Amino acid sequence: QVQLVESGGGLVQPGGSLRLSCAASGFTFSSYRMYWYWQAPGKERELVASISSGGGRTDYADSVKGRFTISRDNAKNTLYLRMDSLKPEDTAVYYCNVPMGGYEFWGQGTQVTVSS
Repeated sequence: QVQLVESGGGLVQPGGSLRLSCAASGFTFSSYRMYWYWQAPGKERELVASISSGGGRTDYADSVKGRFTISRDNAKNTLYLRMDSLKPEDTAVYYCNVPMGGYEFWGQGTQVTVSS
């Protein structure tokens, strides 16, 4: 079955960096556009970034443009989110996502906390 497992979250100071990973299995990873979302406390889940199946097209929310970079390694079935110049408002649980066959598949999420 489809599995998405995020890792790499943690506590970081403002201005710091983190790289999140999402290990995918149970489907042909290289055939699907992939997404990162975040959900801050008390807020709805929001789209952060997406990447085409081959990696050639990326899109970002305005709030993270120029600071976050989405990428993928289709040989390793892994999705990444490099986050630089982190701000306290980036604090959230981060989820990877793939829509497939009319369903939305989600990982369990990884917590990112930006605080001094």
